[in-house]
Amino acid sequence: MLPVMAARTAVTPPALGVVPVTLVVGEEEFLADRSVRDLITAAREAGLGGDLHDLDGAALSPGELASLTSPSLFGGGCVVVIRAAQNASKDVTAELTRYTQNPPPDAILILTHAGGAKGKELLAAVKDAARKDAAGKDAANKDRAGGARVIECPKITRFGERLDFVRAEFRRAGTRADDGAARALLDAVGSDLRELAAACDQLAADTEGGIDEAVVARYYRGRAEATGFTVADRAVEGHLAQALEQLRWALATGVSPVLICSALAQGVRLLGRVGSAPRGVSSAALAAEVGAPPWKIDRVRQQLRGWHPDGIARALHAVAEADAQVKGEAASAAYALERAVRRIVASRAGS
Repeated sequence: MLPVMAARTAVTPPALGVVPVTLVVGEEEFLADRSVRDLITAAREAGLGGDLHDLDGAALSPGELASLTSPSLFGGGCVVVIRAAQNASKDVTAELTRYTQNPPPDAILILTHAGGAKGKELLAAVKDAARKDAAGKDAANKDRAGGARVIECPKITRFGERLDFVRAEFRRAGTRADDGAARALLDAVGSDLRELAAACDQLAADTEGGIDEAVVARYYRGRAEATGFTVADRAVEGHLAQALEQLRWALATGVSPVLICSALAQGVRLLGRVGSAPRGVSSAALAAEVGAPPWKIDRVRQQLRGWHPDGIARALHAVAEADAQVKGEAASAAYALERAVRRIVASRAGS
């Protein structure tokens, strides 16, 4: 077992063994909470979860750690969870630091830490203990549980990272999902990791076999805006057949043509606004300027490949015409939307 996990490993941690000290570090609250739950479960399965103490670092008093981790008269070991350990007092931080250097074998200490400068002494101490433990292992003891471990749970902010998270959640749920399904789920559910994880679990439980974009679309067909954005994404990416398929499905299930046209307009406008932004502007800064989440900015930057300013201008003209037509100027809103989709794809191709 590697004591210091890579940054993205916390998305789907391997089966967690039991070690005396584990530090869960990072600002991604959902991943940190789930890691703590997994660690408690692993300790109980190993017969070491007889007593569970769960408290905030700021509430821990000097000397209390020794009492919490002392052997129970009834045996069975104990698990002590100290959350937000960076908020512990100076004296408590010193106690925790000393504890990590020589932890007792019948107690499991789980610390969560936001990272950063606050409480960095404790952070450094656990990481150092984990490195020393890894260096001290040899071939004869390669299966021995170590003394300390660090699980990284960094904040997930980029669109690509959320895609990785969704893919990993489907694997965790024991099913397969393609990239189209992962993107469609992000559009339908949003960026909240708890909601995404729950959605992956629900889809896996309700679906036999692999999960693709059509499955996600059927499951979330009540979310009209998500359906419209799926049409827009396929169009600006140049996938004519997929865009028309999604358009016809959306119309057949009762999605308002006005909502679909609005999604097309937003997709093309974002191409223009993101494409005209100065190079080097971060996704977060640009997101605040254009009023879209950072993951959406990352997606639009990927979609911009193959687009030129004159093509974006033609696409904007196409959606402007379609907007007027679906609001009463045309006899068939479906025909107006299909024509707009074809013109958007043609504009991207430079036709």
